[in-house]
Amino acid sequence: MKRLDCRGLACPKPVLETKAFIEANPSEIFEVWVDNPVSSQNVTRFLASQHWSSTVKEEPGLFIITAAPPTCELAFSSEKPSSDERILVFIPTDCLGSGDDELGKRLLKSLISTLKEMGNALWRIVLVNGGVHLTVNGSACLEDLKALEASGVSILVCGTCLQHFGLVEQKQVGETTNMLDIVTSLQMASKVIRV
Repeated sequence: MKRLDCRGLACPKPVLETKAFIEANPSEIFEVWVDNPVSSQNVTRFLASQHWSSTVKEEPGLFIITAAPPTCELAFSSEKPSSDERILVFIPTDCLGSGDDELGKRLLKSLISTLKEMGNALWRIVLVNGGVHLTVNGSACLEDLKALEASGVSILVCGTCLQHFGLVEQKQVGETTNMLDIVTSLQMASKVIRV
């Protein structure tokens, strides 16, 4: 079985290496080795988006991802929109607007709690930079984000940003993601709203 050794590679390099491998070897079972949980989650989610199945074996300092093409396992994908329109809300901060941060935090909470009014058109929320703070305990927006996720809205949280702020283990909602997923999501969306 072929192996991609992606230990020590920064996001999104493990996903890009995996993408290149499956494009060159569309019917081959292989392993991807990474050294952190964020890379493991990013690679497995990418594989699922390509209809590949995967399993993860965790050892000290090592995550071994075994990937199988759609011909070997039942295909699945989390990329189906719930309506013809796919609205993506891009949130790069924990504060809406500038001038008064406390007011900005209240406004952002109000906006997130109102997003449900978009109905099935609301497809995905992407949180980057300071926006990842909204996904941890103590965030005024956490319960609203959990409710949106429970209703079927996909929530992607930047793994590099979580690592930067030391919040990887504290995230309570959403899937840890990488820049390739974010760029692909922006491309797939019928409309992008930047907060």
